[in-house]
Amino acid sequence: MKRHAIDPADLCINIVPLWAEQWFLLTAGMNAPGKYNSMTVAWGSLGVMWAKPFAQIVVRPSRFTHEFTEQHATFTLCAFPPEYKSALTLCGTKSGRDIDKVKTTGLTPIASETVEAPGYDEAELIIECRKIYWSVFDSAQFLDDTIESNYNGTDYHTVYFGEILHISATDKYERTIA
Repeated sequence: MKRHAIDPADLCINIVPLWAEQWFLLTAGMNAPGKYNSMTVAWGSLGVMWAKPFAQIVVRPSRFTHEFTEQHATFTLCAFPPEYKSALTLCGTKSGRDIDKVKTTGLTPIASETVEAPGYDEAELIIECRKIYWSVFDSAQFLDDTIESNYNGTDYHTVYFGEILHISATDKYERTIA
């Protein structure tokens, strides 16, 4: 996929459909076979925190990717064209403990520009992040009673904020000045 660097201030996306319908592939670890894992994520945010562009992700402790996110300082978020939806579905429903997701999906890991976690050649958007904050959700802090139904009292997500260090994307993700 042909991508170029984009300043975070020029990133132009329809945020809710990107997270909720198109999804991201979160990858944590280092770019070497067996040293990273990827999982599909549909919950998160992009914005500004502490005067830094950031991505916020959530990972359940039961997920294999959680181990890599805990052990490594960086992660990537990759968005793909619609034809990769089945690959993203597999990466969100199968564990890297049980299958080789790269081999099974045919996706091609590539070195990132600034972080140790890989991106994917087929991605049309790659966001490279360095962790700057984490916490575990505390159910006592839920203000909406329906949130608990996502957990059944266990496996509360760890939330990570990552400073966005680099973005590469196709033209469709770049703000154009008219």
